[in-house]
Amino acid sequence: MNIQDEIKYQEAKKRVQKVKGFYTHSIVYLVVNMMIIVVNIQDLAPGESYFQFKNFMTAFFWGIGLVAHAFSVFVPQWFLGNDWEERKIKEIMEKEKNNKWE
Repeated sequence: MNIQDEIKYQEAKKRVQKVKGFYTHSIVYLVVNMMIIVVNIQDLAPGESYFQFKNFMTAFFWGIGLVAHAFSVFVPQWFLGNDWEERKIKEIMEKEKNNKWE
């Protein structure tokens, strides 16, 4: 493997770890919130409705964190493009190279 292939491999490996981390976060979110639902249903008084904000607070606020995690993992690829980082690095290196002799 040459150095470029090794760099691309390491970048792909890092990306896969980020996606895996998001999937793990999602599974934990689902399991924990399912357990919270079961506990909340068991603690309901007779005739009390389950649909109260207090029963959804954890899922709601943790869900905001989960969405933020999803954006951090998936959106940079859509928003900035697949090769944005590489282009930006080359641009900065070119600027530094041109300003070095001035």
